[in-house]
Amino acid sequence: MPTNSQPSAFWIRSICLGVLVLAFSAPVNAVDYLSVATAATLYDAPSAKAKPLYVIARDTPVEQVVVVGAWVKIRDSAGDLLWIEKQQLSAKRTVIVRIDRAKVRQEPDEQAALSFEAERDVVLELADIASPAPLGWVKVKHRSGQTGYTKTKEVWGL
Repeated sequence: MPTNSQPSAFWIRSICLGVLVLAFSAPVNAVDYLSVATAATLYDAPSAKAKPLYVIARDTPVEQVVVVGAWVKIRDSAGDLLWIEKQQLSAKRTVIVRIDRAKVRQEPDEQAALSFEAERDVVLELADIASPAPLGWVKVKHRSGQTGYTKTKEVWGL
């Protein structure tokens, strides 16, 4: 039990400890990107009886927002919030081109030779995830097999 000269220090330490516990126990809001495993119908609610909105293409990257049973609320590259069945998603990492023409270079450098160009809405697979590219660049692979580096600001799904 604290003495008369210690109550303020005791309470300050207790409050600080409480704040630290709350800070470190709060949920982490990490962004979780997935891709669509096969072409799938997107809905306005988590049910097959809900209104179907449109079909999303295979390999399209999506951001997982919340999981409710067998359904996942996702955000697409346009920012729309939609529902998809969990079984329709894959952990495969892809990105989608968000500018008119993304330049994919042989090295992560503005002056490097051009490997290929990808038009808006082209889906690219993340390549060599184990060896991260320099800041501001991402290594990608086209479905044709071509690989290279593009600027992170030119794609969505990271």
